[in-house]
Amino acid sequence: MEAPRGALGERSGAVEGLGVSGETFWPDRPVLVTGVTGLLGGWLTHALLERKAKVVGLVRDWVPGTLLTRSGDEGRIAIVRGDICDQELLERTIGEYEVRSVFHLAAQTIVGVANRNPVGTFESNVRGTWCVLEAARRSPTVTDIVVASSDKAYGIHDTLPYSEDAPLQGRFPYDASKSCADLIAQSYAATYELPVCVTRCGNLFGGGDLNWNRVIPGTVRSLLYGERPVVRSDGQYVRDYLYAEDAALAYLTTAENLAGRRELRGQAFNFSTESPMTVLEIVARIQQLMQRTDLAPDVRNEAKNEIPKQYLDASKARRLLAWQPHFGLDQGLSRTIAWYRDLLRAQ
Repeated sequence: MEAPRGALGERSGAVEGLGVSGETFWPDRPVLVTGVTGLLGGWLTHALLERKAKVVGLVRDWVPGTLLTRSGDEGRIAIVRGDICDQELLERTIGEYEVRSVFHLAAQTIVGVANRNPVGTFESNVRGTWCVLEAARRSPTVTDIVVASSDKAYGIHDTLPYSEDAPLQGRFPYDASKSCADLIAQSYAATYELPVCVTRCGNLFGGGDLNWNRVIPGTVRSLLYGERPVVRSDGQYVRDYLYAEDAALAYLTTAENLAGRRELRGQAFNFSTESPMTVLEIVARIQQLMQRTDLAPDVRNEAKNEIPKQYLDASKARRLLAWQPHFGLDQGLSRTIAWYRDLLRAQ
């Protein structure tokens, strides 16, 4: 399968006169990406390689068929095998590769898994975060760290959309793990002046997501097989959906601005298209794009410990980082559908 194509080749958006230019910032820059085999990790790695950065990826389990492998980028980066909770390994990696930028994406991201195995989720998401931050704190070379939080870190609020000043009050295991990791990152910035920012995105989607339990890849695969798409909730949960290429550019923009602007240390940024939809609405949109409206969704209403309505206000990122999405929802979904069509045709 060809390497990803699209907006990732475009210049990312440091604020003129404040942040640094991506055209000069990334070439030959040593960058550590944790969670490099995941959906966002694959797209972010490709974006960094297009900008001629020197990428180091941390990998615990090797999963065949990831975006990193299918794009050919696996052979273009240094790979360190190990666990995100191994602080000694992280310190060695940052030291030996003289890492300057850190993108901490590694996490256990599945709500159902968190409900069944909360301790493992807390280990990966909470302990893993402080291990990365402590390793970075001990390094003289690191100048910017972007930590992936989530809209789930906010927990349940009556006031929508969520802005960055909303309290972090996750209650269920996955949500609580993201609240904790988010607060730990802010604590390191406040206490040690560590150059770290936190990103909070809605539901990411795009080619490369191999978790078929998620609504978008699961729906696309079902429709390609001529089967009814499965909706595990009642279909009325409301979420943001952000295309992964846009999320990758958001992370680049955050790092570029953070490196040149001390006032951004410890701040959090929401990234969203600000177009919330119900699960059934996103399924219907995919059906229309794939011309399979004849296959009615199989609504099972089995989801538990999930937030009913959650979406984000991204005005702060637009104002302070000059960020905006490059892709509309239909364009992102069409590119995603094409990726899965190629994947499943090749199997």
